[in-house]
Amino acid sequence: MGSRKRITGALVGLVLLVLLGWLTTITGDDSPPPPDATATATAPSASGAPSNPESRARATPRAANGMAVLGLTTLPEQARDTWALIEQGGPFPYPRNDGTTFRNREGRLPKQPGDYYKEYTVPTPGSRDRGARRLVTGEGDEVYYTEDHYESFSVVDVTR
Repeated sequence: MGSRKRITGALVGLVLLVLLGWLTTITGDDSPPPPDATATATAPSASGAPSNPESRARATPRAANGMAVLGLTTLPEQARDTWALIEQGGPFPYPRNDGTTFRNREGRLPKQPGDYYKEYTVPTPGSRDRGARRLVTGEGDEVYYTEDHYESFSVVDVTR
């Protein structure tokens, strides 16, 4: 009889754990954060670069989909150089690739229309090709960095 009580107790506990896990997933707040009132959307130029970087106000980005937020100054020097080129509209070291549409096929960035994101090469010292590092910008002034060719991303706060 004691064995039967233990089995029943274990089953009840298991059901409660599954129920708790299910309730946690349906009540989790997956809604995007409210828009920041200090952000100003600016239409990018044909190159994908901001049309008027001097007049654009930038908000401190929020972590998207649990991504870490990194200050621009914490990124490699080449990423800071690439950001400076983006801000001035080029010229870019890989003109056939830089400023082109990033399709987000991996789905690691927030879902947006197909031409929302633009990608830019962050040169890798010693690499004979473009390397794996990129900055990806969005039409909403967000900036992302990947050092592993789109396997993972961090949000970049260009104000720090």
